[in-house]
Amino acid sequence: MITAVIYKTSRDDVFGFHITGHAGYDRYGRDIICAAVSALSINTINSIEQLTTDRFETKQSEGNLKFKLVTNEAPGTQLLLKAFILGLETISETYGDKFIRIIIRKGRCNLC
Repeated sequence: MITAVIYKTSRDDVFGFHITGHAGYDRYGRDIICAAVSALSINTINSIEQLTTDRFETKQSEGNLKFKLVTNEAPGTQLLLKAFILGLETISETYGDKFIRIIIRKGRCNLC
């Protein structure tokens, strides 16, 4: 199962996420849920890097991706992060929580 932990401030701004695990929907290399979550995650990070002035930190290893905003000043960053969450929620609604679990946490996080 993929676990996506989304970190938000008390004002509901997204400031980080931590994606771990594998969906187990299909064998390695053919798992469309893993591929979709990976594509959403990497596209979100690349979009923030290319389309905003905000800075962030990432750490990545097999089955583990951490992202944390260092600055949160560009107006488009929150839109991109909320679109990322919408994509994850759509995957969960389509394929069920057997393959992906989304957890929202408010307050501090221990990312990066």
